[in-house]
Amino acid sequence: MTFRENVLAILHYETFEHFPVVSFGYWEETLDKWAQEGHITQEEAEGYRREGDNSPADKSVMKRLGFDFNWNSCLSAKNQMFPAFEKKILEEKPDGSRIVRDEQGLIVLEKPDTISIPAEIGTSLMDRKAWEELYLPKLQWKETRVDREYFRNIPSQDSREIPIGLHCGSLIGYMRNLLGVEQLSYLYVDDEDLYVEIIDTIAELGYQCLEEVLKTGAEFDYAHFWEDICYKNGPLVTPTVFEDYVAPHYKKYTALLKQHDIDIVSVDCDGCIDRLVPIWLENGVNTMFPIEVGTWNASIGPWRAQYGKELRGVGGMNKTVFARDNKAVDEEIERLKPLIELGGYIPCPDHRIAPDAKFEVVQYYCEKMQNLKL
Repeated sequence: MTFRENVLAILHYETFEHFPVVSFGYWEETLDKWAQEGHITQEEAEGYRREGDNSPADKSVMKRLGFDFNWNSCLSAKNQMFPAFEKKILEEKPDGSRIVRDEQGLIVLEKPDTISIPAEIGTSLMDRKAWEELYLPKLQWKETRVDREYFRNIPSQDSREIPIGLHCGSLIGYMRNLLGVEQLSYLYVDDEDLYVEIIDTIAELGYQCLEEVLKTGAEFDYAHFWEDICYKNGPLVTPTVFEDYVAPHYKKYTALLKQHDIDIVSVDCDGCIDRLVPIWLENGVNTMFPIEVGTWNASIGPWRAQYGKELRGVGGMNKTVFARDNKAVDEEIERLKPLIELGGYIPCPDHRIAPDAKFEVVQYYCEKMQNLKL
């Protein structure tokens, strides 16, 4: 069986031959460090920075480590702002920090020698006038959003080694990228009509892109969404608001996917997602990814007990053990074994591998997983 066949068998609770060792990429700084240490080449580090997941560089690094493939093996139409804003420096400060308008129109503070996410300090999307003049024109359907020839030439399911997903975009997480967390929260109270219009506009554009991709006849093994609308204590969006305004779009998307025999639908949402899980499940999203362990100890176990086998998962492997030693890896794998035995679950580092990870410890994890005995 190919990796693709094994993955689909696991997620459908069927017999499989080999348990896949799945990756979700790395911080760019991680690869820079590993290149300096001589574990990988500088070309591989730069190639990943340039081209990202599933690039030749990513595949080369995965091979060195022992990963079989990256779950983020997704293809997508241009379902976001097109074109994006040109990144613009608005102010340079004496300490070297800069106030920048990024490609999404968000105003952020970038600090020198800081590798975390820039601090949000404002947005260009402050009112309906800005929405209609600056954003709405960039969120209209155009034929050029879908490269039909590219999708027609995707290898068929029978001829490929790894599963390939169709990235459906984002139904509210992208809106958070445009507004920032603070303005996203205020807008629902200040102008509910505009709040809903932005959700509907992004969702309807994404749906049209999805329809056009599927019309090409391209075959996909799963569909995937990105949201990132939770933090360590729960959702950044009120669950009832999510259920009222976002869930109907999910239902529409997943109904279309089902018509094309795509029944594994995953969502990438960081943070504590517990209060949104039932809403996703009710609307056709059945696979949680990457299941951040975090300080809140997320795990597929309690969800499976509550929701049954309809809920699948990819992730939930506590990547912090990579900064420790082989013994910590052994303990983590022992923790994961009973979860794996539930079926419908594939461990994967719970987010991108951080710069404190030791190359040889990650290698050890991959080797142990390659020889996993259940």
